[in-house]
Amino acid sequence: MDRNLKYKNYEKNFESKDILLSVIVPCFNEINTLAKVIDKIKESPIKEKEIIIIDDFSIDGSREYLENLIDNQIITKFHNRNMGKGAAISTGIKTASGKIIIIQDADLEYDPDEYPNMINPIVHNKADIVYGSRFKGGQPHRVVYFWHRVGNGFLTLLSNIFTDLNLSDMETCYKAFKSEILKNIRIEEKRFGFEPEITAKISKKNYRIFEVGISYYGRTYQEGKKIGWKDGFQAILCILKYNLFR
Repeated sequence: MDRNLKYKNYEKNFESKDILLSVIVPCFNEINTLAKVIDKIKESPIKEKEIIIIDDFSIDGSREYLENLIDNQIITKFHNRNMGKGAAISTGIKTASGKIIIIQDADLEYDPDEYPNMINPIVHNKADIVYGSRFKGGQPHRVVYFWHRVGNGFLTLLSNIFTDLNLSDMETCYKAFKSEILKNIRIEEKRFGFEPEITAKISKKNYRIFEVGISYYGRTYQEGKKIGWKDGFQAILCILKYNLFR
């Protein structure tokens, strides 16, 4: 079956003529993958979507590429200084007009072909929020760093202890939300602390949270991976901060 035909009735499920999906793409120095990611998003099965790309003061040519990009499906926003991934996501949330918001990194680690799997529980009113887990299901995963996997597991476990959620991948990029939920949460973290912050805040509400297995094509540091041990330490502080003191 044609994958586009399979999902063409999603708009009817939402009983809306408006945009179904807003894809928020925070971007910082991703010139090597940016054009490919845009193409992959545009080719993804969900057709009723807008693509919001926030350049976080890139200095590798990404900003200039986006400034010269003319595409009525793409909205570009530019930060005047480097503020961090969380700040870029906040800018995207304010801009989004879709019924559902999903976050997509500007690298090639996550596959936009899997948007239907991510938003399907929301479209069919089974979930309010969906996390894409890199550690569930039978999807392909690139084998990269052992200690990153250990770190992800530890952060997820620590987060679960405080939130009482049974997530398998709190740190995943792929998170889909009903738009009104995300727009009503104030994002405070500017960098990679967005993940534990948003998880802590949604755990305190009566939202229906689902997980689906996704594929993961991880990068090495030589290929442009940015997150490091300092971000892991900051994530621990964020878990404590937003679960105990907010």
